[in-house]
Amino acid sequence: MSSVAGGTKLEVGTPIPVPMLRPPASPRRRVRPLLVVKYVVLSAVAILFVAPFLYMLTASFLPLSRMFSYPPTWIPLHPTIANYTGFFTSDHPIGRWIVNSTIVTGSITTAQLFFCSLVAYTFAKRTFPGRDSLFFLGLATLMLPFQVTMIPNYLILKAVPLFGGNNIAGIGGHGWLDSYLGLIIPNMLNPFGIFLLRQYMISIPDELIDAARVDGAGHLRIYWKVILPMSRPALAALAIFTFQFWWQAFFWPLIIINSPQLYTLPLGLALFQQQFRSVWNLIMAGSVLGALPLIVVFFIFQKQFVRGISLSGSKG
Repeated sequence: MSSVAGGTKLEVGTPIPVPMLRPPASPRRRVRPLLVVKYVVLSAVAILFVAPFLYMLTASFLPLSRMFSYPPTWIPLHPTIANYTGFFTSDHPIGRWIVNSTIVTGSITTAQLFFCSLVAYTFAKRTFPGRDSLFFLGLATLMLPFQVTMIPNYLILKAVPLFGGNNIAGIGGHGWLDSYLGLIIPNMLNPFGIFLLRQYMISIPDELIDAARVDGAGHLRIYWKVILPMSRPALAALAIFTFQFWWQAFFWPLIIINSPQLYTLPLGLALFQQQFRSVWNLIMAGSVLGALPLIVVFFIFQKQFVRGISLSGSKG
């Protein structure tokens, strides 16, 4: 026999009752009306942005007779790849257009990554008279519309000496017009790229540069061995911006290029015709193919892109 509190006697071996403890009630999650409204608005905006691409993707698998039917078809019941095969077997130099876009976009992207990072390093880590004034003067050029500088740039490219049939005075030919140089050279430097990389490089500790100087490194070696490896997120963001912009650029190639052999893919698609009429089913297929590199590049560098954008504005 044994006794417990309160004088109750229990037999030996009798289990002692243990009071059951109820788990704490989980707090009810309140639905916030403002959060619901925000998600509804963002979803509606996302649908508006995605809908044209989805329709283009759907239309690329539809025959021309059903492409403009009403109501529009969002899910093709009998998809066909005839538009894609017809696009590549047309009389137009499709492969050449893709090569031209690759050369122009790749060259501009590579040049901007190098020159913008070099100038940004100078503004972020070098000290010289008038540094800030020059930096803000470069930023001021971002406020100039492209239409303001279009005609001066066109005349300058036309008058480049000893190119395109020009003499030493830049007269007699077309200079850098209707050439790769006219598309690439004027766009090798970008004030926005300088600003983006400079804001990121400011966050790099100066102690790393001082340590490299103690080891005997010069400015060029510091830029190449210290600054560039630590600026990869911002460089990835600039690469995505530049690649996307120039892969789909239309207005500048339209002004500069006259020869169909030098058309970029967007310019070729805009002027894509068969027997003097626009074949929209083939244009839709070509547009989908033209958008694929942009999507692939963004998803490959998505993490670096977000990190570079978030950190570039952290310090001024």
